[in-house]
Order: sequence, then structure tokens, then C-alpha cells
Amino acid sequence: MSAVATGSQLLARATRTLNAADVPDAGRDARRLLAHVLRVPAGRLTLFLPEPVEADLAANFDALIERRALRVPVSHLTGRRLFYGREFLVTPEVLDPRPETETLIEAALAEPFERVLDLGTGSGCIVLTLVSEMAGSIGVGTDLSDAALNVAFWNRNALKLESRVSLVQGSWFDPITGQAPFDLIVSNPPYIAMDEMPGLSPEVREFEPHLALTDGGDGLLCHAAICRAAPAHLAPGGRLMIEIGPTQARDVCDMMTRAGLTDLRVIADLDGRDRVVLGINPRK
Repeated sequence: MSAVATGSQLLARATRTLNAADVPDAGRDARRLLAHVLRVPAGRLTLFLPEPVEADLAANFDALIERRALRVPVSHLTGRRLFYGREFLVTPEVLDPRPETETLIEAALAEPFERVLDLGTGSGCIVLTLVSEMAGSIGVGTDLSDAALNVAFWNRNALKLESRVSLVQGSWFDPITGQAPFDLIVSNPPYIAMDEMPGLSPEVREFEPHLALTDGGDGLLCHAAICRAAPAHLAPGGRLMIEIGPTQARDVCDMMTRAGLTDLRVIADLDGRDRVVLGINPRK
């Protein structure tokens, strides 16, 4: 009969396995997965490390480590990702919410809004976060992918926002034709150029939906479509905010200018990289 391993022993072995597979931040990922298996907060895992781990839990942990060594994202292994203080369901059908997208959230919340539209909503993390944070607001999220919307529906219901957020299927503005204008439109559209895809990490390239990563061209096709159509759906004085790649600010600013938007701003993320472009629909 094999000896029962402690949490510390499992963690050390797992870290060695992930390091051997060249997984970045191997120790961090091993801790997150062990906390997930033990169902304890990651910040309190140290308290449980000296204790023996039941054999079935140790086997589950080892299985997760094997999959992580194959570069399956941690969020796909746990089914959850923390974003702006809330936990969201994440599956291979949606883009993994990223910390840099919180730059868009912070900028959007800098001014009040009543109606927000999220284009390409994916998991719903953007529109659900904005409506949760802005009292009295309502939102709409659109997405071309029915599978992605299923994830967004789950997250919306888990946050009890059924009465405040509508989720509809279709391309960009198509599903909301005829609706009242919005005072905030946000989007994190695909902005990876097709020729940049091979350079992405395996976690992104192999496991995240390509529809949410790249437009199949130069990474700006979706931005152009959104900028052209946005003014017709923005209230006077309404804001359009689009997440961008760090080299795309000038191109997206030009698109917004051609669409008639004014007071353009480029907002950097915490690493100092251009991350969001903001434009205002002029007041008539």
C-alpha cells in the first residue's frame, strides 16, 4: 500500500512536472490547481500543505497536472476565471477573460451610463461586470457564437442579472436593429493578425476559439466594421470604447475619426501598452 502524500509533496512533484514541460509560472499554476482540488482558497493553501491528501484527490490533482503539462489553460481545467473581482464560468468556447481587459472596465466606469451594448460578448464578463458595477444600468450583449452565448447565459444567471442584461445572437449590431440608442458601446473584438497566430502561446493558440482571436486578416477588420456602424446606435454624447492590440491605436483612431466620432483618447493598460481607444458621438 503506497504512502499517503502531503500537500507539500504533491505540490513539489507537480511543480517539477510543469517546469519540465516549460509551463510558465509552474509553481503558481500548481498551487492554483491544488487549491481547486482541495476546495480551499488559493490564498490559504499554505495552511493545508502539511496535511496528507486523500488518494482520490491526489489522483485528480495529478490528472490536472498532466493536462496542464500539455498546455491546457488553468481556467479550462478549473472551469472558472476571476475577472474584476467576480468569478466567471469559462469553457473552450469563449475567450479567457484577461487582466488587461479590466482597463476597459475602469475607463467605462469613469462616467455614468444607463444603457450599455457589448459587441462580441463571449463569456459576458464585460457587460455583466459593467452592469453589476453601475447601479440602475441595463445592458445587451451580442455574439455570433451560440456556444459562447450559452456560457454568457450561465454567467448572467449566476450573477442574478436576468432582468438587467439581454443576450442575443448575431453579428455585431445586427441583433439590435431598431433598439433605442446606447450611451455606451464596448467591445473586445478579435485583433490578432492571422500572421501573428503562430507566435501565440500554446494555451491561446491551441485552446481558445480562433473566432474570438483573429479576423483572419490584419486584425483590424472587426474594428473597422464596429466604428463604421457605431454612430447610428450611439446616443448623442455616447461613448464607443474598443480594446486594441498595442500597435493599433493610430489605425483605430483614424477609423473613429472617419466615422465622425470626436474627443478621441488612447488608454494604456497597467503595463503601459495602448489597450483601449475611446471616441464620443457628437451632441447634435
